[in-house]
Amino acid sequence: MDQAPATSLQDIVGHAKEYGFVFPSSEIYDGLQAVYDYGQNGVELKNNLKTAWWKAMTQLHDNIVGIDAAIFMHPLTWKASGHIDGFSDPMIDNKDSKKRYRADQLLEAKAEELAAAGEPEKAQALLAEMGRLLSAEDLTGVRELIIAQDIKCAVSGTTNWTEVRQFNLMFSTQVGSVAEDSSTIYLRPETAQGIFVNFLNVQKSGRMKVPFGIAQIGKAFRNEIVARQFTFRMREFEQMEMQFFVRPGTEMTWYNAWKEARMKFHVALGLPADSLQFHDHDKLAHYANAAVDIEYKFPFGFREMEGIHSRTDFDLRNHQDLSKKKQQYFDAELNEDGKPYGNYIPYVVETSVGADRMFLAVFCNAYTVESVGEGDSAKQRTYLKLHPALAPFKAAVLPLVKKDGLAEKAQEVAASLKSTFRTTYDDGAAIGKRYTRQDLIGTPYCIVVDYQTMEDETVTIRHRDTMEQERVAIADLKAKIGYEVAMERILEAI
Repeated sequence: MDQAPATSLQDIVGHAKEYGFVFPSSEIYDGLQAVYDYGQNGVELKNNLKTAWWKAMTQLHDNIVGIDAAIFMHPLTWKASGHIDGFSDPMIDNKDSKKRYRADQLLEAKAEELAAAGEPEKAQALLAEMGRLLSAEDLTGVRELIIAQDIKCAVSGTTNWTEVRQFNLMFSTQVGSVAEDSSTIYLRPETAQGIFVNFLNVQKSGRMKVPFGIAQIGKAFRNEIVARQFTFRMREFEQMEMQFFVRPGTEMTWYNAWKEARMKFHVALGLPADSLQFHDHDKLAHYANAAVDIEYKFPFGFREMEGIHSRTDFDLRNHQDLSKKKQQYFDAELNEDGKPYGNYIPYVVETSVGADRMFLAVFCNAYTVESVGEGDSAKQRTYLKLHPALAPFKAAVLPLVKKDGLAEKAQEVAASLKSTFRTTYDDGAAIGKRYTRQDLIGTPYCIVVDYQTMEDETVTIRHRDTMEQERVAIADLKAKIGYEVAMERILEAI
């Protein structure tokens, strides 16, 4: 079998819509930019990914527990976190096309263009200068750099740019039943703060000892200036975050440990090691003393999928200062300067992965087009090579034909499996077309009920990836397929 040419993002978008994975939101009204709905197969794949992450965090670690914090939080939360004062992107408009861009993304795209043209030193110099200007908040200098690099608007083709302005990314709304009594609150731009404000609630109620972690999966909202590349950058998205609380001075040990652990997790999902890489941050966020991204090679290049950050005590200390409530941990095991006890604000190591980005990475990796056969008889075959534990359906039960009791027997087999793993029944069209339907949504096993089944209670299992077939007793199906599709297979590989 020969591998087909590289997959384009358009291939992914088209397949995702046609086979019930991702739809444009409110499409009958021409959609809403950068907002997507997960279809009947997409929601299953995404839920399986979230389950894998949740189990990897809370089931494999005795010292990590989960919470589910509210989306709405007291507005002072975002003052303490720095989001009200500093959560913004540099925005620039083209006066001719009226199109809005992120200034840093225009410069990053130019740097990629220079690197592709064999000028990596110029590319690095450009990124370094951009970082210097942004750190100094020299927005005039950023505009001048864009013009000096002759960066043109993709629509108008001109360099007629406005001034660069900072654009706050938080969505705000009003809470209260009477307009004049209402106050402004925000849709959370990240899930981490819900963990930080519950740090002591969890620590005390769970009798947790440092080091320990708190995990959370939840929606976050950012009013992105330029949302693009399908589900990679959206205005409503889902985060899977874990904040790991450690003794000050041990944070770099834990940072490196979680860096390796998280890379191992992505490989366990089936993402190839050569499509993943670490990218250390050149410019650190205001709360971090170390930061690295795990990047996946999407059809549009290596991009961030997960971030691992050493956040120091920035968040807990700021919440303590603003709320006037102590956020300290009483460490009975600490013996410092001859003192038998110690109180301190823990340092935090964060792992934060976008559920939607991870979905897109797994979907892109699974999308496979192969040439089957040779010469004039060669045909292209498309299928989703998903890890069996992640597939929307684990097995499809197909009667060879719908007569002579085969359909009824196949329905009986399907019903017997449904309580063990997600199973579908299909008797429409020729058997080859039904195989193809299941391949296109990633079903790893097709179980065929034929005339021999009626004689000896055996069926044929057809394997998605190899198209090989084997004869198996109906009585053995639960154990055989159940083992392969269990979430255990992913957890064992971590």
